[in-house]
Amino acid sequence: MVKKIIHTILIIAALVAAMSFTAPHNSMFTIRFENYVGDKPLRLDSVFYKNALGQSYNVSMFKYYVGNFHLTNSNGQEVVSKGYFLINQEEKNSMQVTIDNIASGEYKAIRFTLGVDSIDNCSGAQSGALDPVNGMFWAWNSGYIFLKMEGISPLSKSTGKRLEFHIGGYKEPNNCIKIIKLELKHPIKQGENNILVIKADAGCLFSGSNPVDFSTLSSVTDFLNAKSMADNYSSMFSVIDK
Repeated sequence: MVKKIIHTILIIAALVAAMSFTAPHNSMFTIRFENYVGDKPLRLDSVFYKNALGQSYNVSMFKYYVGNFHLTNSNGQEVVSKGYFLINQEEKNSMQVTIDNIASGEYKAIRFTLGVDSIDNCSGAQSGALDPVNGMFWAWNSGYIFLKMEGISPLSKSTGKRLEFHIGGYKEPNNCIKIIKLELKHPIKQGENNILVIKADAGCLFSGSNPVDFSTLSSVTDFLNAKSMADNYSSMFSVIDK
């Protein structure tokens, strides 16, 4: 009888222990993108900015693909989240992305793809963020536009003084895919409702090692000049310390 009681107690204790066990908690990681030109928040149509050569321009459209996020924790381990997001200045909801199933922990670095990798470029038109309805797919070229910026400059020689920069392409020597790596000044502790804020400086498209003169280059819609502009915008991201 005593043995039966002890056996029952042990079973109950085991059940209680099993019920109280907490599995590693996976949750969501939130990133908010904020578009700027230099130190000024990007405003479509209404504000004129200046490029590295002092030439004025405004922006009527600005959108780009980000995806395949890699988060590095304090132990140097990486967690990976596949998939793409289209950041579109015209759509406020697109500026904040949520990555699911990220283990709680402290993260000190992030890297992600700016553009669409070669595999997805070769898979034809797709759904979600990669749906052609988003206006980021070259039907004539069967590939994706990685970054699209349109606007106006008084210096432009194009009809209506327009600026039109549709940057894409994954084949060498004109590969425009960029891997963005950012260190976090203050590690993000996932599970504490922190939001990582990343600044994207649209003005970098026209500066850097390949400054753009709107009087001679107001439109890029194929591989010509695309690589040099992609080299420029590869430095447009930074972490906002908030």
